[in-house]
Amino acid sequence: MKTSPCIGIVGSAGAYGRWLRVFFETRMGLRVVGHDPADAHSASEEALLAQSDVLLFAAPIRLTAALIDDYALRAAGSEAGQLWLDVTSVKVGPVAAMLRSKAEVAGLHPMTAPPKAPTLKGRVMVVCEARVERWKSWLDALVAALEAEAVAATPEQHDRAMALVQAMVHAGHLAQAGVLGEPSAWAGSLATLLPLRSAAFEMDVAIAARILSLNPDIYEDIQFGNPHVPHVLHSLAARLQRIAALVAQGDDAARAAFRSEFLDGNRAAFGAEVLADGNYTFERLGYLLADLHDPQALGIHLPDDQPGALRALLEVFESCRLNIASLHSSRTPAGEVHFRLGFDRGVAPERLALAAAELQRRGIGRVLPG
Repeated sequence: MKTSPCIGIVGSAGAYGRWLRVFFETRMGLRVVGHDPADAHSASEEALLAQSDVLLFAAPIRLTAALIDDYALRAAGSEAGQLWLDVTSVKVGPVAAMLRSKAEVAGLHPMTAPPKAPTLKGRVMVVCEARVERWKSWLDALVAALEAEAVAATPEQHDRAMALVQAMVHAGHLAQAGVLGEPSAWAGSLATLLPLRSAAFEMDVAIAARILSLNPDIYEDIQFGNPHVPHVLHSLAARLQRIAALVAQGDDAARAAFRSEFLDGNRAAFGAEVLADGNYTFERLGYLLADLHDPQALGIHLPDDQPGALRALLEVFESCRLNIASLHSSRTPAGEVHFRLGFDRGVAPERLALAAAELQRRGIGRVLPG
């Protein structure tokens, strides 16, 4: 095992392949070679196998297992001593295919689309170590460098969990999107409904919008590529049909059954700790949404991302005698960190304009439009 191995990425032109290439090169200082049919300038399969110490598969779910088998056939035993990894959303098929090679094997599943941030900090990554010996310390170093919350699982545990964590959640929101998008929706269009939003409705619409904004192949494969999904979706559909039947029945007996099955029963199944944590998380998200909708705010980008930059920003508002009611940061698609500062409702627009001008004058930050 080399201390600075060469990383080969199969699927290097895909979204995760591109993100991982940047991560390996900039965060770990490693040499990366890639192959992807979508990239005419990428290395050949043979070159990838010959040069790589670590081979990482970042291909579409439906293609991954067969692709791994093809690489094992091409390698013909020369992969012994290498580490093979994959980052697909299912694990049983890809890990089994990698185990048919002579390489050491681990399956990884970052529980997020490729982030705009340089690492997976704050996100979960499932790690399925299937056959790891000599590469153990390097794999641990990789997981640490990614800064994800690493959760160990077997491939079977992973796929059963993903039928619930991903497939059921996605299917539920896609079904909601279908109802909201019906041309005959009698309550009005989505644009009409959003001004009447609750926090829960806004979150659900945001999740549906996120799904519909990203690569449809991924969401399709998550439903069709995991054999545990049909059972979960049938169970979900049965419960929705049961609720619909009880509501249509409409009498006191139906109300009692609804309360017993779907409120009291589910409350007991979740347990006190999950209920308390989940309710607190919802409240925090609700406050965040309220802050983001407050019109009395300024958006600011600090071009100097270094210690002390935020302090200089806050000093400007202190000198202008402005009380900051909320402070949030977000990252743009281009990777810029933007701060959003909210202020008390009574603040005059002229005072905000004065603070914005002072920020620009001192060269501390760029005030964002809107």
